[in-house]
Amino acid sequence: MHGPDLVSWLLAALTAASGGYCLSRLRRAPCAPAAVPARTGAAPGRLHAPDRLHAPDRLLAPGRLHAHESDLAEGLMGCGMAAMAVAGTAVPGEVWAWVYGPPAVLLVLAALRRPDRRAHRLHHAVGALAMTYTALAMTAGSGHAGHHAAAGSPALTGALLAYFGGYALWSGSRLLSGSGGAVAVVSTGLPRACRLSTGIGMFAMLLTM
Repeated sequence: MHGPDLVSWLLAALTAASGGYCLSRLRRAPCAPAAVPARTGAAPGRLHAPDRLHAPDRLLAPGRLHAHESDLAEGLMGCGMAAMAVAGTAVPGEVWAWVYGPPAVLLVLAALRRPDRRAHRLHHAVGALAMTYTALAMTAGSGHAGHHAAAGSPALTGALLAYFGGYALWSGSRLLSGSGGAVAVVSTGLPRACRLSTGIGMFAMLLTM
C-alpha cells in the first residue's frame, strides 16, 4: 500500500485479527444443526439429546459446509489484506493473482450452478478479484518513473470503491441493529464484524492506491 505507515499497520492489525478469527471458526461447527423429526411426544422441530446423537450427517453437512466456506473466504481475505498492507509491492502481483484468482473463479462457478447463497459467493468472488486487481495495479504502478502511481483503471477502482463502501455501510447497519444475548453476539455479531472489517479494509486499500 502507498498510504502512511500508520494506516498500513492499523489496517494490517484489523484485517489480521478478523481473518484469524474467521479461520479459527473452521475448527468448530458454527451452524445450528438442521431439525429432524422428534420422537413421539416431543415438541416438533426440536432435537433432543438422543436425536442429536443419531441425526444423519447429511442433514448437518450443508449448513456446516456453507458456514465453513464463508469463514474460509473471509479468513483468506483478511490475512491476505494484512500481508499485502505490510509487504506492499515486495511480493509480485502475479503471486497474489495465483492466490486469489482460482478461488474467485470457483466461487463464480458455484454461484452460477447453485442459487442458494449466490449473493454470498458472488460477494466473496468480487473480493477475491478486487484483491487481485489491487495487487497487480500497485505492483505495476510502483515501477512508473520511480514513483507510486497506481496503474489501475480509474473507472474500475471507482466502481469497487462504491461497492465496498456501500457494503461496509450496509454491514455496519446490520451489526448495529442486531440484538440478543451473549450467544447471539458470538454467533452472529462477531462474524458480521469480521465481514465489516474486511469490507472497510478493502475500501481502504483501494482508496490508498
